[in-house]
Amino acid sequence: MPKTPIDNNSIPTQGLTICPLTPDRWTDLETLFGARGAYGGCWCMWWRLKRSEFDQQRGEGNRLALKSIVESGEVPGLLAFIEHQPVGWCSVAPRDAFSALDRSRVLARVDEQPVWSIVCFYISKPYRRQGMTVKLLQAAIEYARQQGAHILEGYPNEPKKGSQPDPFVYTGLVSAFRKAGFTEVLRRSETRPIMRYNLD
Repeated sequence: MPKTPIDNNSIPTQGLTICPLTPDRWTDLETLFGARGAYGGCWCMWWRLKRSEFDQQRGEGNRLALKSIVESGEVPGLLAFIEHQPVGWCSVAPRDAFSALDRSRVLARVDEQPVWSIVCFYISKPYRRQGMTVKLLQAAIEYARQQGAHILEGYPNEPKKGSQPDPFVYTGLVSAFRKAGFTEVLRRSETRPIMRYNLD
């Protein structure tokens, strides 16, 4: 897995670096997520576990579970830095890493093609609503391509009206995915389409 910053000319370079989460960057993720583990002790384990498992290990258990994944050499996502300060997170990996997706009626597989999935974003408060999600999506596209993926998939929200609190749109917004070049391929829910980016 690459340990160097994602090389993507479409991402502005004004102090912004986006890197795979590797063991040497674990403390940066802890700094970004804070004591609450992003939202409610999740530590970005929601899509990787059964609900009973998630609830049982919420908080410290989830932190240790994600840390174990990182220490194993698996890259569970990308970290964004501005001037060495962690400011954003995007969870991206092969869809098979996120078993909860297949237990969802809304987000069940579109077809049998192997895909990579983007399931979560977390942005530091000072940098929210400034286009950081699009920059992370652009980096995820390049990273997935580097890993040999052919299709990148996301599951963003499209609120019926107005904006929603940040915790409710942690999978991203449809508008950001469209800006990054994703297209809708299926919608089983009024507010939750499945969107794809073809990497070939």
